[in-house]
Amino acid sequence: MRVYYEDTDAAGIVYYANYLKFFERCRTEWLRALGCSQVELAAAAGIQFVVSGLQVEYRQPARLDDELRVEARIVELRRASLSFDQRTLRGATVLATARVKVAAVEIRTLAPVRLPAILLVALGTPQRSSALDPAI
Repeated sequence: MRVYYEDTDAAGIVYYANYLKFFERCRTEWLRALGCSQVELAAAAGIQFVVSGLQVEYRQPARLDDELRVEARIVELRRASLSFDQRTLRGATVLATARVKVAAVEIRTLAPVRLPAILLVALGTPQRSSALDPAI
């Protein structure tokens, strides 16, 4: 992704909160690449994901017009949540890292629900509940 003027502060440096948008976009595109878009999960399974935990470390600034790469890797899979390690890079330089936990919730009640089978299949994970940690 490219850094646009709207992503920066008055000094032309990416505003710290915008890294959260970059991380969110990465996870959304990751889901889409698995064939599980957020719109389809909402319609078919009645779920959405909410961020339930976040830890960010800012290492170096990104600047206006930089070309960035944002990555996501699952580090924990539970019955109703996923935790990701994410990072934003400019070339080989790591600019920001994050540990992001997202929970699956029922759209109307926002109550935690199991990850949908379609997502587990896409991840190549057994669908039996005993294969997943029971904690949320």
